[in-house]
Amino acid sequence: MLNEKGFPFIVLEAKAENKNPLVGKAESRKYAKFHNCRFIILSSGNLHYFLDLERGNPNVITSFPTPTSVSGYQKTIPDSKLLVQEIVASDYIVLTQRSEYATEAAWKNENERSDFINANSLRFLRPYQIKSIASLQKAVRNGEDRFLLEMATGTGKTLTSAAIIKLFLRTGNAQRVLFLVDRLQLEEQAWKAFTKVLANDYKTVIYKENRDAWRRAEIVVTTVQSLLFNNKYQGLFSPTDFDLVISDEAHRSIDGNARAVFDYFIGYKLGLTATPRDYLKKFNNAKPTKYPREFERRMLLDTYRTFGCDDGYPTFRYSLFDGVKDGFLINPTVVDARSEITTQLLSEAVFVVEFKDDQGEEQNDEFKQRDFEKRFFSDATNQLLCKTFLELAYRDPVSGEIGKSIIFAVSQNHASKLAHIMNLMADVMFPGKYQSDFAVQVTSQITDA
Repeated sequence: MLNEKGFPFIVLEAKAENKNPLVGKAESRKYAKFHNCRFIILSSGNLHYFLDLERGNPNVITSFPTPTSVSGYQKTIPDSKLLVQEIVASDYIVLTQRSEYATEAAWKNENERSDFINANSLRFLRPYQIKSIASLQKAVRNGEDRFLLEMATGTGKTLTSAAIIKLFLRTGNAQRVLFLVDRLQLEEQAWKAFTKVLANDYKTVIYKENRDAWRRAEIVVTTVQSLLFNNKYQGLFSPTDFDLVISDEAHRSIDGNARAVFDYFIGYKLGLTATPRDYLKKFNNAKPTKYPREFERRMLLDTYRTFGCDDGYPTFRYSLFDGVKDGFLINPTVVDARSEITTQLLSEAVFVVEFKDDQGEEQNDEFKQRDFEKRFFSDATNQLLCKTFLELAYRDPVSGEIGKSIIFAVSQNHASKLAHIMNLMADVMFPGKYQSDFAVQVTSQITDA
């Protein structure tokens, strides 16, 4: 294949359908070097590989990259040594936010430093975040191109991602980065976070249909669903358009059909998850399941394999225990709000309900924990949950108001019930204060939730 000037550009090595296209790798590589071509496409008609001689190993592609995309890809020759050798200190992000911060008087004055940091929203990396990036650099040095960071909720995965994005862009190992999320709310949050800390050096955009703004940005944030619709990612993007793809909450954002989007692009892949590998213990992956918790375990196990962590060990792990030990997180306080019903639901003996059928015959039905708010419904249990929360929740020491909290419901219908009960109870505790907005439902059925 020739470029616009008529010079050899890409070597296309075609093999018969019954042959693995990789058998032509050695021959095509010699041919490419002879003609001074950097890129090779190995194809059997059904299976295609894209090989960049500057990177090393071929990557599976589901469609051929466009000449325009490859031309842009060709402008930068990645050097993983630069990425590995890059020094990432606590002020790695701050140097983008405010490059001369260390010379400013307010920083030099220890009495003013804290106020200076807060006033300028400077984001310093914590020690474990620096270690996570060092683990990634070590993996790159070992020839790996897929990484998985397992970090507890609240430990700053987004800020860590920003530092990694800067690392790849700054060292020339990426020209453009794709950040995948699974919900619109997270899309907006990620865009704001990256813009806040990286705007001085890199442009971040949210991908929108029929717009080319992403071509002028280094960081593109989008939901997997927006790319999956009608498989439009294949027509809008070339496999070489992104050199680094990051999947937030990886076991959700690349499950099922969404993995096709993730695998479509070649280059480095980074997964982020807050779900620990211990969640996989005692899970039978071979046994079919219809239960959400077991299904999530299955997705998580598949996620570890996707990122080359078949043994269940991520590239880097920072657990809730680690965060508590280091003073960055606090352990949750468990409140015993069990009733006779919930105790039996959680027991091996299960909860048994006796009733008479239409013929007047005595019958009984058994329920387990997973049946709550699906097959078995208990208003008393929901009332107890809400009452316990309102009585024991932390309150603002000045206003006496209950702090912002989140309650995870079984279903959207269950969420509606809990919000309603909570608002009724809150109206008694705080007469006329909240106007039925003490508790709000935040689910996909609620517009602009």
